[in-house]
Amino acid sequence: MSRHVYTFLLYLLLPFTPLKLLWRARKQPDYLEHWRERYGFYKFKPQRPVIWLHCVSVGETRAAEPLVKSLITQYPNHQILLTHTTPTGRATSQQLFGDSVSRVYLPYDLPFAVRCFLNHFKPVVGVLMETELWFNLIARCQQDKIPLLLVNARLSEKSAHGYRKLGKVAQQGLQGLTAIAAQTAQDAARLEELGADNVNILGNIKFDVAPHVDAASKGQQLRAALGNERPVFLAASTRDGEEELILEAVAQANIPDLLTIIVPRHPQRFDEVAELLKRKSLDFVRRSSLLKKCEEKRERGAKEEATQTVQVVRQVADDAGDKVIVNPNISFVLGDSMGEMFTYYAGSDVAFIGGSLLPLGGQNLIEACSMGKPVLIGPHTFNFEQATEMAINAGAADRVQDSNDLAQHLQLLFADIGKQKTMSAAALRFSADSRGATERTLALLKQYL
Repeated sequence: MSRHVYTFLLYLLLPFTPLKLLWRARKQPDYLEHWRERYGFYKFKPQRPVIWLHCVSVGETRAAEPLVKSLITQYPNHQILLTHTTPTGRATSQQLFGDSVSRVYLPYDLPFAVRCFLNHFKPVVGVLMETELWFNLIARCQQDKIPLLLVNARLSEKSAHGYRKLGKVAQQGLQGLTAIAAQTAQDAARLEELGADNVNILGNIKFDVAPHVDAASKGQQLRAALGNERPVFLAASTRDGEEELILEAVAQANIPDLLTIIVPRHPQRFDEVAELLKRKSLDFVRRSSLLKKCEEKRERGAKEEATQTVQVVRQVADDAGDKVIVNPNISFVLGDSMGEMFTYYAGSDVAFIGGSLLPLGGQNLIEACSMGKPVLIGPHTFNFEQATEMAINAGAADRVQDSNDLAQHLQLLFADIGKQKTMSAAALRFSADSRGATERTLALLKQYL
């Protein structure tokens, strides 16, 4: 495929893009906000030279946190501009950086929209996080002599196979990048096989993401609210279809007084998972309801920590409507709050990383390791292949094959506190030994600033 064919196909799809936004807005109304930006039209004009980073969604935005904060500190005379594709990515940017950066949507990869974006912001350098290859964007940056780097780059074999099908357009796109900072030697080899040059192996910036200063204390408060003496299992970043398997594993493990926290990967699925728990008649509380009650307690001027005194509740439906019932023996917490993953890890004993029980590629286990938690992960981890294998080899993580195997591992870990402590120590060592990619990436960027 040539870039002209690629562009022609994008123009064929252009009339359907409003329908796509409307379709996604059914579950996330925020897709209808700032929609003009997706076609290259922006309201504000930067007053300082722009350093631009593209972070598609939540994962890429969180991964970029140490790099963004370093750029803010080291380049105070520049404006940091973050572009996103999803509303949740944009919201995460607001939560992490506030007004210290600007944020907009990256336009669709159409020549007119890309030209408008670059002419409007005139970035002195551009940074694409992880595996974002937009071929008209790359070509226009090359034409305008704007250095464009792909950093923290990862490329699974599955993704590489997809790019191979694009042929010439993928090769030219990769060669149009000014430089590439790959996470691992395997990522670098796959990129070079597709035609990339100027590839550096700098490690994974996600290892440099530090827990928020109050993550540990908030985790302790959450734990106190639900029972300090109870064993706590966290199922983090679960994907569609996995919650059923996790509930089966928890039931099969049959661990006395176990509290299970389930945090879906995508916010639009919070209500869906709540309905699943209701259908199975499982006692649960939403994290958002705890936060609301804590806030109400604070507003009443309670003298002691609200999060340590809040009563756990669940909602059930009867003929008269919803009725709140106090239930101190709650078995499940639905993690439906944003930006609290470190808090959930801090409040748990063992963590399972979602997206891996089904062939979805897995999610990031680095945050769990940085909090010193024993990690369980499923068989499908092709999106985080190297980090997963490194964690397993370091003794920080164990792989499970299915829900039955997950149940057995839960029984083993919660029966053997010594093994929990050994894996916890290994996780902290593994995390500490893997840091430094941010500093190396900054050194690469300085060549173009």
